[in-house]
Amino acid sequence: KSQIPFKPRRITLHTKNLRVNTMAAMKLLLSQARRQSLTRPFSSPFPQIHKLFSSSPSSDPNPNPPPPNESPKKLEPVSYAAKPSEDLSRLTREEMRYTKDSPSLAPVSYAQRVAPLPEDRVVSEEDRERTPEEVETERKRIESENRARRRFLRATAVEEDTSSLPLPTLLKPELKHGKKPIFDLMEAIREIKGNAKAKFDETLEAHVRLGIEKGRSELIVRGTLALPHSVKKDVRVAFFAEGADAEDAKAAGADVVGGLELIEEILKSGKIDFDRCLATPKMMPRVYKISRILNNHGLMPNPKQGSVTKDVMKAVKDAKAGHTKFRMDKTSILHVPLGKMSFPEDALRENVGAFMNALLLAKPAGLKKTSKYAGYVNAFHLCSTMGKGYPVSIQSLSRAADHYTKLQLK
Repeated sequence: KSQIPFKPRRITLHTKNLRVNTMAAMKLLLSQARRQSLTRPFSSPFPQIHKLFSSSPSSDPNPNPPPPNESPKKLEPVSYAAKPSEDLSRLTREEMRYTKDSPSLAPVSYAQRVAPLPEDRVVSEEDRERTPEEVETERKRIESENRARRRFLRATAVEEDTSSLPLPTLLKPELKHGKKPIFDLMEAIREIKGNAKAKFDETLEAHVRLGIEKGRSELIVRGTLALPHSVKKDVRVAFFAEGADAEDAKAAGADVVGGLELIEEILKSGKIDFDRCLATPKMMPRVYKISRILNNHGLMPNPKQGSVTKDVMKAVKDAKAGHTKFRMDKTSILHVPLGKMSFPEDALRENVGAFMNALLLAKPAGLKKTSKYAGYVNAFHLCSTMGKGYPVSIQSLSRAADHYTKLQLK
């Protein structure tokens, strides 16, 4: 009777799910009962069950709960002293920041590196300097080996007939990338004459690549020249003139001389029976009537080519001597015949010099940024009719032109 009777308290379970685990409900019920017994002692009506569940320390999540009216204590921060390392030299710079009274780190200095001297180099057995006795021994050994090798080759060699072997010839070095070597003018002429093996008398041809842009009609290079050595042939010359000029043309040896009547005759018949055509400046407006016929035969008089002139006597004599025309094509290249392979080498050289002199006189005035030849003549090749071409140096061509000029002044 002295014991306080057990008064069961109503415990409300707030769960979201309707199905509650029975074991969890029993643990919660015993936990509430234990808390009530701590506030005031009581005797459990079920001591065995109470002892069973209270003996396990893990059954109660909170064995010593705080009183219901007492507020929980606040945890104060605890600071611990940094444990210094036994060896401060092993600390990193980041750790040194948090170490009190840490010593300052002294800068580390390394030994200066010096390049090795030649006398410090370790000389191997092969690289060391040999004594004169060793050199003489090595020389005798090599000579004895060479003598033994020659004796062996003479003993095993097969006798050959060397009388039919060709004589040694000098081969010119070939340039890289397929480029041909550049020849001197006289050397190129000798090579061309030596390789001319056709059954007829081949012609010496000059092919000049000019430094003029394609399509520049105002920079066309054209002209005529009288070769000092040419093939003589009958050339029929026609001269359009009247009055005293016509009489001078007949006296100089012109084959066809006439004025307006000759122009009307050619306009009606359309036939041409002459090889060269000359005219005076006064007759040029009338000659334009037959310009189409003359252009078809390449005979239209032109002041740049010297076929329109007031000096009738000299023009007829030069035309009879056989003038050579040259004109640049659409690809800025000149093709000019300069003699025959039967001509001597000096005669061919004079013809080339005369052509170079005429080429300089025909240089257009609008061609800028050029010297005498640089920028004007890019390449010069000589060849025969059936032979291969030989590039010729500009220096030798300039000397040939100067030589021709000196011959004309004498």
